[in-house]
Formats: sequence, structure tokens, C-alpha cells
Amino acid sequence: MPLAVVGASHRTAPIELRERFAFGRTEIPGALVELSADGSEAVILSTCNRTEVYLALPDGSDGVEHARALLSARIGAEGNEAARYFYVHRDRQAAEHLFRVSSGLDSMILGEPQIQGQVKEAYATAREVASDDGPVVGQALHRLFQTAFSIGGRVRSDTGLGIGAASVSSVAVDLTKKIFGSLKGRRALVLGAGEMSEVTMECLRAEGVRTAIVANRTYERARELAERLGGEAIHWEEFGRALPEVDIVICSTAAPHPVLTVDRLRSALPSGPRRPLCIIDIAIPRDVEAAVGDVENVFLYNVDDLQGIVDANLGRRRAQLPAAESIVLGGVDDFWAWYSSLAVVPTIRALRDRGEALRQAEVERALRSLSHLSPEDQLAIDALTRALVNKVLHAPTARLRQAAGNGRGTGVLDTVRYLFELDAGPHEPGAD
Repeated sequence: MPLAVVGASHRTAPIELRERFAFGRTEIPGALVELSADGSEAVILSTCNRTEVYLALPDGSDGVEHARALLSARIGAEGNEAARYFYVHRDRQAAEHLFRVSSGLDSMILGEPQIQGQVKEAYATAREVASDDGPVVGQALHRLFQTAFSIGGRVRSDTGLGIGAASVSSVAVDLTKKIFGSLKGRRALVLGAGEMSEVTMECLRAEGVRTAIVANRTYERARELAERLGGEAIHWEEFGRALPEVDIVICSTAAPHPVLTVDRLRSALPSGPRRPLCIIDIAIPRDVEAAVGDVENVFLYNVDDLQGIVDANLGRRRAQLPAAESIVLGGVDDFWAWYSSLAVVPTIRALRDRGEALRQAEVERALRSLSHLSPEDQLAIDALTRALVNKVLHAPTARLRQAAGNGRGTGVLDTVRYLFELDAGPHEPGAD
């Protein structure tokens, strides 16, 4: 069952396309069922910086092309037209890519901590989905993602990659400091009450923001977050009235379309902002209409605009890359040894079944002419022959597993199946 990942990220596609590739939470289950229609296992990871489809494919599956077509359709393009935005990694490279993503090595912000939680959420969502043929996550992707979580944890605990690592939210707050200087006494409006918003709130409070107002479509969630972090919750419909009162707006909702448009801004501020209004849109799809940035005194930034600040702060974390890469590659080796061994299990089982069938037949034939032996002696003969077969098959079994781990499994499997007639019908003892 080959592995593959098909995706587009901040490395291959601009924000205008990434927001169209992105899946809303309610869209993912249906897409997973569609992807698994041919028996494939599937997980969809969709964040502000990437949309990726992870697959474990049955033999003969065209699941990679199916995933490409699914993503192409989201931007209204034909496969060839959209292909330049995609990357495809297969087998070991697919595993390595996921481990790098989960470790924060492929993030726009090197070592950022949120991605590990986003990968876990993508996996958990897929685990809850079932198609007509059963769950869309089976043994292969289960082990792949569990290993990714472990590798990501080791990279963060065993290296200094996470020391001083900035999240998208903290970089966004740093950007506001470049506009206002100190944030002490400033007022902020946070649209959305998810994890990104929570991290943003913590960063704002640490920088001295006096008041943070939280608006969310579910008011109870906004109130819960605001109470926990010392902010103020308002109903979603009221956020327009809060705009004249704030200096900073942080947007991180899961809305499929802009929630802050030019019309809504002008309705709240008919004469425009009288003082600088910094709007940081860290949502994909974007929460803020691009034309809002053309309004005088409004400073609008999206996730791609954060890259300049990110690049200026990477020196110390880049020094940790060799150690982090070593952990990832070691994890790939371990995972691939296990994954490759799955292919040899049926052959090992068939080999041992053939050996045991021959042993039992020969013992039964021999004992018919040795009926004078005591039951104890007959059991001794049975134990002796069982031990001989196990010893004879031990080395071939070990070599099969070894060959699977070093990439020679296919050729060795074919040889073993030919030599021991494992694809033939039942062997007649004594026929040779």
C-alpha cells in the first residue's frame, strides 16, 4: 500500500490561492469519504499556510490524481493549470514531509508550535469519518501520524528549535509594535475564539494591551476565552460598534468569506479612522477584504506579510536544524522499516505455514510405521521436528524482514515465493 501526499503550501502558492484550496471543517468529512472511495486511507490537513492530502493507497489506485483533481476543482482550474502549485511526495518522502511539517521544520515560521496541534486535529477528524468500506484511517496512516506526533515532540524537547520560536500570532503582535511602539494602554479587538485567537490574546496581554475585546459567532466561546484571559466578550453582531474604540484588530475566524469588508468598516467609521488602525488578518480564507487596506490610516497585513519579520528572527533557531533534521531522518528510517515489513508478513506467514504443513504430514506418515513407540516418544519426535523447522526458517524470516527494511524486499520476496512454491497449490509430501 504506497504512501503519498499531495498539497500546496506557502512555498508553492500565494495567499489568494491558498485561501481557495483551504477546507472548512464541515467540508472535510465529505472530501475524505470521496478520497477513500477506492479503499484508500486519507487525512486532510488544512491550515493558513497549507492544504495537504495524505494517502495510503491500495495497489492500482489513482488516488494521487484524484486528490489533484479535488484540489484543482477548489480553485476552478484544470489539473494541468493547477499542477504548478502542487507538490507530490511518495513513500519515504511522504513520511519525511509529514514529520518535518509536524516538527515545525516546513512552517513559514521555523519551529512554530501551533502546527503540531493542527496535525493532531486533522488526524482526529479523519479518525471519526467512515466510508461505506469502513474507517478512512487504517493501520498505515494511524502509525504514520502517531510517529509524526512522537517525532514532533522529540524535536521540540531534544533541540533548541522551539526556544524563542514565534507563532503566527506572536509575530503579528510584534508587527503592531513596529507601528505603535509600546502597546501599553492600547485596545485590541480579536475576531474568532479558536487556538490562534487565544495565543494572540496571551501575546497582547504580555505586551501591555489594556483591553482585549473578543467577538465570536458563538458568544459562549467568546465569553469563556475573554474571562480566562482577562478580556471582554461581545456578540458577533456588535463587533462593528467596537471598531472606533480599538487600535488593533486581529482576525482569525474560520469564515469562508471576508467578515470585515470596506462597507462594514465605513459603516463603523464613516470618516475613516482618526488614528492608525492596525489590522492583522491571520485567517485562511482571509477575514478582511483586501480593499480595506486602501482606507486612509488603516494598516492591513495578512499571513504572507509576516514573512519579513520572521526572516529577521531565525538565526538562533536555524542553528538547531541539523539536530532536528537528524531526529526526523531517524524517525523516517524507523517508520519505513516497520512499514516495509508489512509487505513481507504474508510471505513469512505462508512460508511458516508451508513448513508446518510439511512437518505435520511427514511426522504423521513416520508415526504410522512407528506405532510401537510410547506416547512420550511420539511427543518427543513431534517436538524435535517442530524445533528443526523453526531453526531452518529462522534465518530466512530474519533476512526477509531485513530486506524489507533496506529496500530489497520486492526482489527477495519474489525469490522466496518461487523457491518455496508459495504461489503454487498444496504441496504433496513425498512427491519429490
